[in-house]
Amino acid sequence: MPTSTMRRIPLALALVAGCLPGPYWSSATLGTTTMNVTDSTGTTLAGATDPTTTSPTNSTSSTDTTITSGSTTLCSFLDCFPDTSADQGIECDVWTQDCPDGQKCMPWANDGSSAWNATKCTDVMPNAGKPGDACTVEGSGLSGIDSCEKASMCWNVSQNTGEGTCVGFCTGSPDAPNCPTGTRCEINANGTLILCFPFCNPLIQDCPSMESCIPQPMGDAFECVPDASGDMGQQNDPCTPGEACDPGLVCLPPALASECDAMEPGCCLPFCDLSMPACTNKGATCLAWHEQGQAPPGLENVGVCGIPP
Repeated sequence: MPTSTMRRIPLALALVAGCLPGPYWSSATLGTTTMNVTDSTGTTLAGATDPTTTSPTNSTSSTDTTITSGSTTLCSFLDCFPDTSADQGIECDVWTQDCPDGQKCMPWANDGSSAWNATKCTDVMPNAGKPGDACTVEGSGLSGIDSCEKASMCWNVSQNTGEGTCVGFCTGSPDAPNCPTGTRCEINANGTLILCFPFCNPLIQDCPSMESCIPQPMGDAFECVPDASGDMGQQNDPCTPGEACDPGLVCLPPALASECDAMEPGCCLPFCDLSMPACTNKGATCLAWHEQGQAPPGLENVGVCGIPP
């Protein structure tokens, strides 16, 4: 019989949540990356390697640096853009919104690629949507033209319908960004994307439709990202740091489950509730995500099903 015994082995930032390619952005390109799961003493529990070859150049700050936590190179789902010069195509400031009246400063892809690399002034449409409202784009999600209000943009745009959801820009400055309570500022694509994304609870998956609640690549909370798993992403399916798992699952090293393919870089495994642990994989227990006493409020019971050391 499978076991669901609770074990408190913090996983937190030792895990690579991965780069999640969405409908209008490219997959991550990482250096050879070891994903380690460690216990509170620093003992390595499992590892996997991403075979891709190029190091990321963007992080959640305005400086282009590789994000590293211990031996693990991290890449958020937004940090998946090619390096461009800091001033290439920058026609306006997304922070100060210095466009003429009736226009807004928007990120866009000025070279027709699948990565935001520039800014420009575009007209604010009549009855523009507020953050959280449904929206549409003109052309594609990288055109810089959408139906959202000033200091916001249409995000997670469907390739089929051209519809998405308005997401607000961060306020303040690159050195001191601000976002409304319950959201976190992500600064990426050489500073052209400054978006406030909501925190979420992976145990209840309280994200909008077609999004998953996964670990932040930096920090100890969780955030909503588009579910890009397609036909894959189910429990024990292989995954990589460039792919998503279905809502309720997270891409972790395959050594955490005997049902996973050890030759793959990652495996989709379920979150579990430490107060009511229930794991179905052979030998799996509910492993605590955070070190005891270190979890953000409301996330104290977050765990993931895996084989203990």
